[in-house]
Amino acid sequence: MLDKRKFYINGRWVEPKRPNDFNVINPCNEEPCAIISLGSKEDTNAAIESAKNAFETWKETTKEDRLNYLEKLLSVYKKRSREMAEAISLEMGAPLDWATEVQTASGQSHLEDFILRLKDFEFDEHFNKKSNNHIYYEPIGVCGLITPWNWPINQIALKVIPALATGCTMILKPSEIAPISGMLFAEMIDEVGFPKGVFNLINGDGAGVGTHLSGHRDIDMISFTGSTRAGKLISKNAAETIKRVCLELGGKGGNIVFADSYPNAVRDGIRNVMSNSGQSCDAPTRMLVEKSIYQRAIKEAAEEANLIKVDIASKKGDHIGPVVSKTQYDKIINLIKSGIEEGATLAAGGPDLPNNLNKGYFIKPTIFTNVTNDMEIAKKEIFGPVLSIISFETEEEAIEITNNTEYGLGNYLQTEDKEKAHRVAKKLKSGCVYINGNAADPGTPFGGFRQSGNGREGGVWGLEEYLEVKTVTGWN
Repeated sequence: MLDKRKFYINGRWVEPKRPNDFNVINPCNEEPCAIISLGSKEDTNAAIESAKNAFETWKETTKEDRLNYLEKLLSVYKKRSREMAEAISLEMGAPLDWATEVQTASGQSHLEDFILRLKDFEFDEHFNKKSNNHIYYEPIGVCGLITPWNWPINQIALKVIPALATGCTMILKPSEIAPISGMLFAEMIDEVGFPKGVFNLINGDGAGVGTHLSGHRDIDMISFTGSTRAGKLISKNAAETIKRVCLELGGKGGNIVFADSYPNAVRDGIRNVMSNSGQSCDAPTRMLVEKSIYQRAIKEAAEEANLIKVDIASKKGDHIGPVVSKTQYDKIINLIKSGIEEGATLAAGGPDLPNNLNKGYFIKPTIFTNVTNDMEIAKKEIFGPVLSIISFETEEEAIEITNNTEYGLGNYLQTEDKEKAHRVAKKLKSGCVYINGNAADPGTPFGGFRQSGNGREGGVWGLEEYLEVKTVTGWN
């Protein structure tokens, strides 16, 4: 079992102020795979003080200096990418191929893109030719960065890299459920030789370290990715000090499949939902199917779900792994049972373990049909390999059903009619709309409407989240 009980503070690995051991569980076998320590207020204060002191010099570094550090970090990340994939696979049960080709690759992609965006970013500019006003973009200060377990290095990169790029200092609190990848990232930071105190890492839970970070007067900004429930608590706690709060929260994405969609639209939609074992906040977990193709879609969805294999993370191949924890497993199974009780039709999967597995938090790819949008399975973010299929008759009805949710992160639509696609996309209330299976390009903004959060991550928008804007008059 890995011993990961130290924290990274002020450029070195240090023992916790007082022991508070916590087991990291391998979701494939339900056994401890690592031991960490949950940080205290004293540990958090030490990390904050370190970041505060470092900010005074780090903010004065040039863009070229910071680019040099980030390019060295990219080189180290590439060198140790296999270690990162193995860490992610171990801590959250992601199949090794998926952990390598998607999870770990996402971290590298964000690093590369932020380097590109930083090269072209201007931190000061004249307002216009006739004005004597000048605009400055300055680092906001000390940042508390709280990242989730489902896309660990993806979210670390989306927060840490723009913070570093803009001249901020930070304390990273990775999820205590999947902390190993974050600690490996800290090792990379240390290997590059960033100045002491610029980057700090504290393990802990939301109630402890998370609460102390979000309420601390010396934290200038909190960036959080996680549940909407936790996001609300963070916002309330941060309000006393009026710090900037950026939130990327839950989702309940709709996937509108029109009768004129491309042939594999339904099957691709199933694969999208089930990837990462359904543990993605922008997963299209409600499939809205035009009534004229509804029965065909049910058949295709069930067939495709039954083709998806479920197995342990260490095996090679195109399969999904377990969900991350016993808590998540119980929540998902209870929601599957509630769907059956509410009268939805189980077309594939269900609450029983896959036939080949008798240990671990494995859940069959599950499809519900005859679902209405007022059912719990259609309203709640399940965060597992579960899809609800809902029928509609008109374009207007599809839009109404899709928007009838408290969330607004990602929505999807499938049609070969470009005019209809553009028309519908404009009416969907979400931060992202994906048409016909097209993915977002690196550097595009990611974030949500309504209770899916605020702020944007990625590209220039991601840099701007960590900057204050200053107007200076009488420049000329």
